Amino acid sequence: MRKPRPTFWLYFLGAYVVLQFAWWGYHLIELSAYIPQEDAQLAKRIGMVFGEGAVFLFILIFGIFRIRKGIAKEFELQKRQNNFLLTVTHELKTPLAALKLYLQTLQKHNLSQEKKDSIIDGALSENERLVQLIENILNTSRAENKAFELNKENIALSTFCTPLTERYQKRFKSLKFKIEIPEGLQLKADPNMLETILVNLLENAIKYGGDTQQIAIKAVPLDRFITLTISDEGPGIAANERTHIFEKFYRIGNEDTRKASGSGLGLYLVAELVHLHNGQVRCQENHPKGCVFEVILPYE
Repeated sequence: MRKPRPTFWLYFLGAYVVLQFAWWGYHLIELSAYIPQEDAQLAKRIGMVFGEGAVFLFILIFGIFRIRKGIAKEFELQKRQNNFLLTVTHELKTPLAALKLYLQTLQKHNLSQEKKDSIIDGALSENERLVQLIENILNTSRAENKAFELNKENIALSTFCTPLTERYQKRFKSLKFKIEIPEGLQLKADPNMLETILVNLLENAIKYGGDTQQIAIKAVPLDRFITLTISDEGPGIAANERTHIFEKFYRIGNEDTRKASGSGLGLYLVAELVHLHNGQVRCQENHPKGCVFEVILPYE
């Protein structure tokens, strides 16, 4: 994709103005050679003109640099948005096509009860995937419009996480969970937002680590905060990409060679909802492989 034309014209106009300043400065220096040595007042005024011109030139160059950076940022965001539209169209069509195939199979074939149950489980899994994607799109719109409202409740973390892990256990039979949450540990948070945070982190772990791994969910109570971590056994995330993964539409890897599906909204939503709770989220390297997402939330 080529660079936007405004960047070229910005460079052209900037170079023209700088050259003009240099030309005027040269003439000013040339004219100052004819000033009598005893005319100190005029020499002082010329020095002031040089000083003000240099300051103005510095501000101009700094402004051009900032404008150029802003254009580049907008261009990158536009590129991500275009990629998002292409990706989300594919992501919506895939589960819909799978659901249609499952229903047609049930309709046209006389299957055993075991086979029917397997097909129904597959259809429910695809339906859940579709619902999650639509929820992420709607929640992103709410986040951008500042339409979220916190409704905090006392949540027993161990009890809260159990149905989530059971849901994924049904979808992915070979997936294992290691849960280390102290019994009775409570957190005051919005239950819907907390579920969205955990679901997106689990989806991310499964997407990049596969459904044959062990995912560890751990909660550690601190002085005024609770640290909640989700660790996977995937390939991990490069250090230079960890600073960008919570940006909207950002996806890991090269757009042309990437194999993992996704919309680029999940981790963005995680960061937005954690910040609404006055918390922090970060990604760290897991040893010997994978990565650890650490969510720090206040008790109250």
